Amino acid sequence: MPPAGPSPSSLMRTAARELHAYFDGALTEFSIPLKPSGTNFQLSVWTALREIPYGTTRSYKEVAEQIGKPKSARAIGGAVGKNPIPVIIPCHRVLASGGKLGGFTGGTDIKKWLLAIEGIRF
Repeated sequence: MPPAGPSPSSLMRTAARELHAYFDGALTEFSIPLKPSGTNFQLSVWTALREIPYGTTRSYKEVAEQIGKPKSARAIGGAVGKNPIPVIIPCHRVLASGGKLGGFTGGTDIKKWLLAIEGIRF
């Protein structure tokens, strides 16, 4: 039995449903509205991450070029690492140069698992 307390909002119920569907491999795009808090640069990076299609990856350099800051690949890594909503803002889809896995706040095993859900194997 769940603990007593306030009922989750409809937004939280939708987020939970969508996350379950994603982890089951049945959802490729989240529909819940997001309003993360960050710098203008971070927000531009996180917007670019949401534009990476399910089952595909981009390099830090490609994300830098996408947001019009082609020499900022290293700063892109910093913004990716500060992503406040992993999975829904799919930072796991960003790889290091040469297609290498790169890092992930949750650890590389989790990054591999998330990519595997999307059909990408390492």
